[in-house]
Amino acid sequence: MNGLCEWQRRFLSACLICLLCFAVYACGQKQDPMEKIKDLEYTVIAEDNIPEELLSKIEERKENSFKLTFEDQGFLYICVGYGTQQTGGYSIAVNDLYETANAVYIDTNLIGPSPEEKSKLVESYPYVVVKTEFSQKPVVFE
Repeated sequence: MNGLCEWQRRFLSACLICLLCFAVYACGQKQDPMEKIKDLEYTVIAEDNIPEELLSKIEERKENSFKLTFEDQGFLYICVGYGTQQTGGYSIAVNDLYETANAVYIDTNLIGPSPEEKSKLVESYPYVVVKTEFSQKPVVFE
Protein backbone atom coordinates (compact mmCIF):
# COMPACT_ATOMS: atom_id res chain seq x y z
CA MET A 1 0.00 0.00 0.00
CA ASN A 2 1.39 3.36 -1.01
CA GLY A 3 -0.78 5.43 1.31
CA LEU A 4 -3.30 6.74 -1.27
CA CYS A 5 -6.66 5.17 -1.83
CA GLU A 6 -8.20 4.86 -5.30
CA TRP A 7 -10.34 8.02 -5.15
CA GLN A 8 -7.36 10.11 -3.98
CA ARG A 9 -5.25 8.87 -6.94
CA ARG A 10 -8.08 9.71 -9.38
CA PHE A 11 -8.57 13.15 -7.83
CA LEU A 12 -4.82 13.86 -7.99
CA SER A 13 -4.67 12.64 -11.61
CA ALA A 14 -7.63 14.86 -12.58
CA CYS A 15 -5.98 17.87 -10.92
CA LEU A 16 -2.72 17.23 -12.77
CA ILE A 17 -4.55 16.91 -16.09
CA CYS A 18 -6.42 20.20 -15.46
CA LEU A 19 -3.18 21.93 -14.54
CA LEU A 20 -1.48 20.63 -17.67
CA CYS A 21 -4.40 21.75 -19.88
CA PHE A 22 -4.33 25.23 -18.32
CA ALA A 23 -0.56 25.51 -18.87
CA VAL A 24 -0.88 24.48 -22.54
CA TYR A 25 -3.77 26.94 -23.05
CA ALA A 26 -1.92 29.81 -21.35
CA CYS A 27 1.23 29.24 -23.41
CA GLY A 28 -0.85 29.20 -26.59
CA GLN A 29 -2.26 32.68 -25.93
CA LYS A 30 -0.44 35.23 -28.05
CA GLN A 31 -0.74 38.96 -28.18
CA ASP A 32 -2.77 40.26 -31.10
CA PRO A 33 -0.19 41.72 -33.53
CA MET A 34 -2.61 44.59 -34.25
CA GLU A 35 -3.11 45.46 -30.57
CA LYS A 36 -1.69 48.81 -29.54
CA ILE A 37 1.29 48.49 -27.21
CA LYS A 38 1.81 52.21 -26.73
CA ASP A 39 1.14 55.61 -28.21
CA LEU A 40 4.25 57.20 -29.68
CA GLU A 41 5.28 60.73 -28.88
CA TYR A 42 5.86 62.81 -31.99
CA THR A 43 6.46 66.28 -33.33
CA VAL A 44 5.03 67.69 -36.56
CA ILE A 45 8.03 69.20 -38.32
CA ALA A 46 7.94 72.56 -40.10
CA GLU A 47 9.43 72.64 -43.60
CA ASP A 48 12.55 74.55 -42.51
CA ASN A 49 13.37 71.80 -39.94
CA ILE A 50 13.06 68.86 -42.35
CA PRO A 51 16.41 67.21 -43.15
CA GLU A 52 17.59 68.34 -46.59
CA GLU A 53 17.73 64.82 -48.07
CA LEU A 54 14.15 64.13 -46.95
CA LEU A 55 12.94 67.49 -48.25
CA SER A 56 14.42 66.60 -51.65
CA LYS A 57 12.50 63.30 -51.68
CA ILE A 58 9.27 65.12 -50.77
CA GLU A 59 9.80 67.66 -53.58
CA GLU A 60 10.17 64.81 -56.09
CA ARG A 61 6.88 63.22 -54.98
CA LYS A 62 4.67 66.12 -53.89
CA GLU A 63 2.49 66.31 -57.03
CA ASN A 64 1.06 62.84 -56.31
CA SER A 65 -0.08 61.22 -53.08
CA PHE A 66 2.85 59.67 -51.26
CA LYS A 67 3.80 57.86 -48.08
CA LEU A 68 7.41 57.50 -47.05
CA THR A 69 9.68 57.03 -44.08
CA PHE A 70 13.15 58.36 -43.44
CA GLU A 71 15.69 57.70 -40.69
CA ASP A 72 18.16 60.34 -39.55
CA GLN A 73 20.26 60.71 -36.39
CA GLY A 74 18.24 58.24 -34.35
CA PHE A 75 14.83 59.58 -35.37
CA LEU A 76 12.14 58.23 -37.65
CA TYR A 77 10.41 60.69 -39.98
CA ILE A 78 7.03 59.60 -41.32
CA CYS A 79 5.67 61.58 -44.27
CA VAL A 80 2.21 61.60 -45.82
CA GLY A 81 1.42 63.75 -48.84
CA TYR A 82 -1.95 64.28 -50.46
CA GLY A 83 -0.86 65.35 -53.94
CA THR A 84 -1.87 68.40 -55.94
CA GLN A 85 -4.88 70.30 -54.62
CA GLN A 86 -6.59 73.05 -56.62
CA THR A 87 -6.53 75.56 -53.74
CA GLY A 88 -4.52 76.36 -50.64
CA GLY A 89 -5.69 76.32 -47.05
CA TYR A 90 -5.55 72.58 -46.42
CA SER A 91 -4.33 71.10 -43.17
CA ILE A 92 -3.56 67.57 -42.10
CA ALA A 93 -4.60 65.97 -38.82
CA VAL A 94 -2.51 63.24 -37.23
CA ASN A 95 -5.25 61.13 -35.67
CA ASP A 96 -3.05 58.41 -34.21
CA LEU A 97 0.56 57.25 -34.05
CA TYR A 98 1.17 54.06 -32.11
CA GLU A 99 3.25 50.91 -31.90
CA THR A 100 2.09 47.29 -31.99
CA ALA A 101 4.10 44.10 -31.61
CA ASN A 102 4.86 44.09 -35.35
CA ALA A 103 4.61 47.64 -36.68
CA VAL A 104 4.19 51.37 -36.20
CA TYR A 105 0.79 52.68 -37.29
CA ILE A 106 -0.03 56.21 -38.40
CA ASP A 107 -3.46 57.56 -39.22
CA THR A 108 -3.84 60.98 -40.86
CA ASN A 109 -6.51 62.80 -42.79
CA LEU A 110 -6.68 65.83 -45.03
CA ILE A 111 -8.84 68.68 -43.80
CA GLY A 112 -10.28 70.91 -46.49
CA PRO A 113 -9.85 74.66 -46.72
CA SER A 114 -12.29 77.27 -45.47
CA PRO A 115 -14.74 78.73 -48.01
CA GLU A 116 -12.53 81.82 -48.34
CA GLU A 117 -9.51 79.70 -49.20
CA LYS A 118 -11.49 77.62 -51.71
CA SER A 119 -12.11 80.71 -53.79
CA LYS A 120 -8.35 81.26 -54.24
CA LEU A 121 -7.29 79.10 -57.16
CA VAL A 122 -3.68 78.51 -56.19
CA GLU A 123 -2.36 74.95 -56.40
CA SER A 124 -0.97 73.49 -53.21
CA TYR A 125 0.72 70.26 -52.20
CA PRO A 126 -0.29 69.47 -48.61
CA TYR A 127 1.87 67.04 -46.69
CA VAL A 128 2.83 66.34 -43.10
CA VAL A 129 6.15 65.21 -41.64
CA VAL A 130 6.09 63.58 -38.22
CA LYS A 131 9.29 63.03 -36.21
CA THR A 132 9.34 60.26 -33.60
CA GLU A 133 11.73 57.85 -31.94
CA PHE A 134 13.45 55.45 -34.32
CA SER A 135 11.94 52.00 -34.77
CA GLN A 136 13.01 49.22 -37.09
CA LYS A 137 9.42 48.05 -37.33
CA PRO A 138 7.63 48.70 -40.61
CA VAL A 139 5.27 51.68 -40.78
CA VAL A 140 1.65 51.03 -41.71
CA PHE A 141 -0.26 53.99 -43.12
CA GLU A 142 -3.98 53.93 -42.32
